[in-house]
Amino acid sequence: MESTVTVLRELRGAQKSAKGVSLYSRYVNRPAGRIFAAVAFRLRMTPNQVTSVSAAFTFAALASVALARPTWGLAVLVYLGLAVGFALDSADGQLARLTGRGGPDGEWLDHVVDCAKMILVHTVVLISFHRYFALPADGWLLLPLGFLFVAVLTFCAGLLREQLGRAAARSGPAGDAGPRHAVSRLRAVALLPADYGVFCLVFLLLGDETAFRIGYAVLAAVHALFLVAFLVKWFRELKALRAD
Repeated sequence: MESTVTVLRELRGAQKSAKGVSLYSRYVNRPAGRIFAAVAFRLRMTPNQVTSVSAAFTFAALASVALARPTWGLAVLVYLGLAVGFALDSADGQLARLTGRGGPDGEWLDHVVDCAKMILVHTVVLISFHRYFALPADGWLLLPLGFLFVAVLTFCAGLLREQLGRAAARSGPAGDAGPRHAVSRLRAVALLPADYGVFCLVFLLLGDETAFRIGYAVLAAVHALFLVAFLVKWFRELKALRAD
């Protein structure tokens, strides 16, 4: 079997494009995922098995938010579980590209886990708010519901944009799925607030109710602004495809 160093070298050449990717995903999550993918390759794991391990880390961390009273120790454990789960979420795709064992079933499973994670992360915050937080007003319970709405709409709209773009590429004369953007460091920095890995950092504040509420509220507002920008951008791109 190939050495780990050799596998890591091959994985570097099996990366997705860096276009539209934040600095966190580019320089933290993908490299961490590459290490996990190399280990999974050495253990002869399949991409779907890596996806399942990713889900186990993520869901265990989220369950603890709903079931345990917030403390600083819990905050660290929750963040580590979410961060490892996110890195493994990158590893399954890298392993699939390395081994050529990816397929529709794997892509489907990956999207199902992503969707479940997106729904649960805000659901457990709502549960924790209700069970453990001394909220200044009941209106704070609406915040996780609003954040959930923004997250689901962003996820569904983005997925549709990708699928409709692919369909247009197959039927279009030039096979163009939409405008192409050069890899930009400025764009990668601007996308940081919308990165799931950056969002996970807010759970490090879980030991302080006020700090967590404020941090979570700020991220909710930022994600809502990004949603508006993304919807306008994606609509214009799809409209341009129709015009072509």
